[in-house]
Amino acid sequence: MKKVSISEIEGEMRDIVVEGTVVEKGKPKTVQTRYGPTPLAYAVIDDGTGQIKLNLWRKQIDMVQVGSKIRVENAFTREFRGSVELNVGSNGRIVVLEEGDGEPES
Repeated sequence: MKKVSISEIEGEMRDIVVEGTVVEKGKPKTVQTRYGPTPLAYAVIDDGTGQIKLNLWRKQIDMVQVGSKIRVENAFTREFRGSVELNVGSNGRIVVLEEGDGEPES
């Protein structure tokens, strides 16, 4: 796995590590997958070089709060509707380095 800054992220990358602070988190919605209905939310993380949308599935949604500093391990990127998004691989994980307060930064 290779640690990259958000500014280095491109369309199709695999096995990367990204660290950043959660600056935004969307409300969960249920999407239909081949495994059935599954909760999905997104977070926007910022590492000082840029921002990227991170897709959160199932239990990951509750792990991440606005203001949390996180590390996403074994991540991959995909282009979706014209923008690059960060995803956690099946062997990947999200590590919360510092808890956030859940409140938007002012």
